[in-house]
Formats: sequence, structure tokens, C-alpha cells
Amino acid sequence: MTDELLPIDRRDFASTAEVRIGLYSISYLGVWYRGAALSVEQVIQRARQYGYQGVEIDGKRPHANPLDMPPARCRLLREFAAGEGIEIYAVAANNDFSSPIPEHREAQLLYARELIRVTADLGAKVMRVFLAWPGVTLLPEGGGRYDIAQSAWRQVHEPFSEEQTWEWCRQGLVEAAGYAGGCGVTLALQNHAPVIRDYRDCLRMVREVGSPHLKVCFDPRLEHHLDADGIERAAREVGPLQVLSHFGGEYDRGADGIQVTEGEQCLAAVRGLFAIGYCGYIGFELCHPLPVVDGKTVGIDFVDKNAELAAEYMKGIVSRYAQECRA
Repeated sequence: MTDELLPIDRRDFASTAEVRIGLYSISYLGVWYRGAALSVEQVIQRARQYGYQGVEIDGKRPHANPLDMPPARCRLLREFAAGEGIEIYAVAANNDFSSPIPEHREAQLLYARELIRVTADLGAKVMRVFLAWPGVTLLPEGGGRYDIAQSAWRQVHEPFSEEQTWEWCRQGLVEAAGYAGGCGVTLALQNHAPVIRDYRDCLRMVREVGSPHLKVCFDPRLEHHLDADGIERAAREVGPLQVLSHFGGEYDRGADGIQVTEGEQCLAAVRGLFAIGYCGYIGFELCHPLPVVDGKTVGIDFVDKNAELAAEYMKGIVSRYAQECRA
């Protein structure tokens, strides 16, 4: 690896931390690379092949939209994953509780309720949620764009105050958390824009909802203004509320080891997890516009390379920190 581990004062770290490495299926949804999506079964097989311990399944087509996930399908998928030695540790919702249109908010609540059922049927304990997810536009030639959906989201919210949008989101989460509790599922609110500006907004919403069934998915990579020390401080502030995390970036193998995209602070992220004694998953996601080579967006081979190297890279960091903490 090209990065050096940040120093550890073992008095400040929890030796009970157990950080596991997961693969988030959004990476293989056929959105950002050229080519078709993999099936969930194929994603699970990729996870096993590359050394991941579990998978987070995206809650939209073609992976796990509730329309396609009756209990029998969930049972078969759960059995398949167990047979591959892979845990389904989370499901990811693509919800938007912020719409000014009541019918839209109610439709989103129905989606969330049904996906909570899917999460429980799959044996997962955590469902990632947003306050507001504008969406992504799939392009006929392959790949996707965020800007179209983001522009539409901003336009429809322009006549309303930030406080009103916040309140719509809070109402949605209160109701969704009630559904989650009834199914034995914990919702993990991600520190993801819009509405949420940083992890402090995420913590504020969790506290306002005040449900034991709503916790936090803290992704350090979304805190663009924080340096390594700031990421660790933020992780300590989130503390035991954290039940899910992600990492990303693009990876290459060089003469000095695996190199990761500049600005992807994997070391600081893991240091923060060990600081709070985190027991759970940090999942790799390749979820951004990918390079264009010879006029074409890269294909699934690019995703495979990054998924494999990301697992190796992160496993090395986790293993070395664990050894340092427990020495």
C-alpha cells in the first residue's frame, strides 16, 4: 500500500472493534459502466471471489426492488448467499421523503415499508435510508447522470423553506422507523446530500426522530471539508449510533503497492471505526461517472479490477490496525 498507517495510541482505541469488508451491489447495477447489470447472485459470487465478507443489496431494479422480491425470492437468495459463505448485511433504499407533493411522499413511504419487509426477509438487520434522493438518469448509450434529477429536485423545492423540507423528511422517517421496529430492522440514515449538509445534520435528524430503530450510516468520503483528524473526531461524535459505512475510489496496482484515488481517505475512515469500537461493515461502492476510453465508457472489467483491488487494500488496512490495537 502506498499510504502509511496513522499512529495509534491504544489507550484511545477499542480492541473489541470488528470491522468487516462488504461489497455494495450498486457497483454492478449497470449504471456507471458500459454493459448490463449483474444479477444479485452474480454479485454475491463476485464478493466471495474477491474476498469480501458480505454484500449490501441495492433496493432498486434489477437487484432488490420490492416489486420483484416476494418472500419466496428472498428466501432463495438468502439461502444462496449462505451457501457462498456471504452475509447479506444490509439493503439500501433510494428514497426521498422531501417532496412537496403529498402523494409522492406517501408513495415513498410505501416503498420504504415494503423494502423494510424485504430487508427482514433477506435476514439483514440494517436498511440504509436517505432523507432525500433526487435519483439518477440512465443514458441509452450507457452510463448515467446525476445532474438532470438534481436540477428537477432543486426546482420543485425552490418555493419552500429548508425548514419545511426538513419537517417533511422528519415526518417520513418517524413513520418509517415505526415500520422498521416492527420488523426487527434498524434504519441507517446516511450523511448524504441534499437536505443533509454534513454528519451533524444527520445526527440532528436522528435525535429529533428519537427512535431506537433509527441510527447512522456515516460515510467519511462524503465529508469533503474534513481532514484525517476531522474524520476521526466526527466518527467519535457519531459513536455507537454508527451501524454502517462505505468507502469508494478507484484503484491501481503500482510498484509500491495498491494506489487509491487522491482524496479517498480510507485510512482515516478505518481509524475512526477502531476509535469507536465499531462492529460492522464498511462496504465498497463504485458509484460515480467512470472514465471514458476511446470515446466509450469503461466496461465491467474496470469494475471487477476496482472491486478486487479495493477489497485487498481495505483488508490490509483493517488487518494492520487490528494487529496494532490488540498487540
